[in-house]
Amino acid sequence: MRILHIDHHQYRKYGHLRVSWALKLYSGLIRAGHNVLAFSDRDVAKFEAPLGIRDLGRKRTNRRLLQTVAAFQPELIIFGHCDLIDNDTFLEIRRRHPYTILAGCNNDPLFVPRNAANIAERCLVADAMFVSTGPKELARFTGNRAKLWHMPNPVDPCIETADASALASDNQELHTDLLFCSKSDNHTSRGHLVTELQGKLPSNFRFHTPGMFGQPTLWGRDYDRKLATSKMGLNLNRQEGYQWYSSARIAQMAGNGLLIFTHSAAAFDEYIPKETLVYFDDEESLIRLTQEYHHDDAKRCYWAHKCREFFHREINNTLYAQYIVEASTGTKFSHNYVWIK
Repeated sequence: MRILHIDHHQYRKYGHLRVSWALKLYSGLIRAGHNVLAFSDRDVAKFEAPLGIRDLGRKRTNRRLLQTVAAFQPELIIFGHCDLIDNDTFLEIRRRHPYTILAGCNNDPLFVPRNAANIAERCLVADAMFVSTGPKELARFTGNRAKLWHMPNPVDPCIETADASALASDNQELHTDLLFCSKSDNHTSRGHLVTELQGKLPSNFRFHTPGMFGQPTLWGRDYDRKLATSKMGLNLNRQEGYQWYSSARIAQMAGNGLLIFTHSAAAFDEYIPKETLVYFDDEESLIRLTQEYHHDDAKRCYWAHKCREFFHREINNTLYAQYIVEASTGTKFSHNYVWIK
């Protein structure tokens, strides 16, 4: 199938890339056997704009998208967080190419009002809308054109290549006991929990928090190396309690074999097997669990290995991409996707 994939493809990062679910989707579509063309709206806008001022390139970017669709003639267009592309442009694509299917993807949380508004707007023009929150939370967006689907955070076997679960705690390569990387403090109070943990964990417990408290944020290969040398990871979302919602860090940590602590309120136990993720309910249980697994390395390795194996087998980006194609086109599912209930 010919697929046009519209998202931020990070051309101007020049190798200093952020781990991106959009890039994982792109490579997954190719691995699934599709003919895929990337259209990076932010980069096109920068290239096309006078003096390289991206906001001045919006109109030209929309025109270039119409030109690209006319030339490539995609059977399916998958678009992600491409805020520079107007709904009117998608409507014009539908008018000119009525047999082209439009599928939107959104990997951001519903508790951010601007993001919820973006999803609602895209549901007016898309045939299918994929959101990284569970189906119970998506009822608010029904009644428009788009059929709503959940999408998980996938691993990519070419990106998540490390396996901390295979390394013993006395190995010098594992120089972080617990890792939490974050740079956002909007719509959240998780910084308070991190501060409490720092004060209550033993002084010799190596709890590293890049991006917080004035520490530099890790990107690119620096982030890859940090994941590869950490025993355990903390999956703190900006807000908890949304079914199946997590930041993309859950796949990054799981795919690299870290033991993951995540809040029970997201109900991941509805489709992720036992003895994989470690669930906590509050600060007290999190402190207890981190120390328990810190002092039981065999148990840590066993759970982390099972989690890594599950994500690589059942939530890899090839299956993820094929699922989006099949759901968008109404094709019978070729796999028993674990997140389908």
